[in-house]
Amino acid sequence: MIVEIIALLVVLSPDLLIFDDMAKANTREVLIENHLFQSKFLSREVKVDCYLPAAIADYNDLSLLLINDGQDLVTMSFEEILQQLYNTKSIQPLICIGIHCSADRKNEYGTAKILDHKGRGAKAALYTRFILEELLPYFRSTYQIASFKDKSFAGFSLGGLSAIDIVWNNPQEFSKLGAFSGSFWWRDLDQDEPDFKENENRIMQRQIREGGYYPWLSFFFEVGTLDETADRNNNGIIDSIDDTLALIEVLNNKGYPPAATHYLELPEGKHDVPTWASAFPAFLKWGWGRERG
Repeated sequence: MIVEIIALLVVLSPDLLIFDDMAKANTREVLIENHLFQSKFLSREVKVDCYLPAAIADYNDLSLLLINDGQDLVTMSFEEILQQLYNTKSIQPLICIGIHCSADRKNEYGTAKILDHKGRGAKAALYTRFILEELLPYFRSTYQIASFKDKSFAGFSLGGLSAIDIVWNNPQEFSKLGAFSGSFWWRDLDQDEPDFKENENRIMQRQIREGGYYPWLSFFFEVGTLDETADRNNNGIIDSIDDTLALIEVLNNKGYPPAATHYLELPEGKHDVPTWASAFPAFLKWGWGRERG
């Protein structure tokens, strides 16, 4: 009889099911808000997804994580990754902003001060201005945030190169960097040219070697052993691993201790969203784990 009564209520009141779904949604730890606004620097509309800790009303003094290629976060169901980490109390609350790329990705991402050997990255300086002069003020205003606890940047592939370029050249703004399958092969001379020298022509490695030292910065790098197959120097190590390890070596030589340059190499990891999704919890725990206080 009880079962029959419940069934009758559902038939007569389908809104009960909607209410139940709303109740479940209210228990979630992650609130997603989508934004679309016009950038004067990029001369286009920019789509941005904001992943907010739902249990917190005042976003002041929370950490901020900017993420290039925000469309990949949608593919990997990023909110579920955050939800699981919040449910297990593995990370501190933080604001994550996924910035969708444009069709002109290879020009907006890259290194702002130096073009690659094919002239790519021509809009990287404008993209940096968009981040610092439009995106950050927009979110401070929208969410009434006077200050963040700290700011960090992450990205995938070419988005990872863009992220470290922005962090390195604006160290006063950031504290942490996350690069997944970072495009650290980015070079100003074609590798087939007789004068090509890895240590001189890889742009990001050279920028760090010739730059300053900012002791508050820390770096997280992920690469998969199946990230690619290319091995330009025939040393038996794929280029993506070689280039990442070379970048870490430059950072270590600059003065950054091993603890400041975390390296995650994934066996069977590929240059794809599922691999980056599997690595993202480790990055979030590294950067904002509860044990970090």
